[in-house]
Amino acid sequence: MLAERGDYIASESSFYRVLRKENQLKHHHSSRAANLYNKPKSLTASGPNQVYSWDITYLATRVKGQFFYLYLFMDIFSRKIVGWQVYNKESSNQAADVILDICWREGILRGQLMLHSDNGNPMKGPTMLSTLQKLGVAPSRSRPGVSNENPYSESLFKTLTPILL
Repeated sequence: MLAERGDYIASESSFYRVLRKENQLKHHHSSRAANLYNKPKSLTASGPNQVYSWDITYLATRVKGQFFYLYLFMDIFSRKIVGWQVYNKESSNQAADVILDICWREGILRGQLMLHSDNGNPMKGPTMLSTLQKLGVAPSRSRPGVSNENPYSESLFKTLTPILL
């Protein structure tokens, strides 16, 4: 009100400095604290068949609104595509079939492999998780709501998609 009348006692920063000193500069609304998620441990591989990254991307068809789904698994050490399959829907059953085939072809032993993915339904579906457990493959997932923690698959899709369309 003083400022509106043209009476300036101190600058705005001075008022904030005094309020801060007197511990009067607090929010008075009751809001819930933000959920804190720890950043996952960095995945590193010192050789092939230690850490795979996988994701699913859409493949457009000539029919508007109709897509196929590319399931793609990549070794992050060698950047070798160790397995892929195209389906007409997303499903943890289909993902489990692909990882079973990959582990058989690549000779993966129990405890040898970590499989990193985002938080999509096929990645955390019960069939996929039980298959990983049977194979002795350790699952690793990105934090919820963080879209850039699966950079290997995402960057590959970025270069792959224009070629396929």
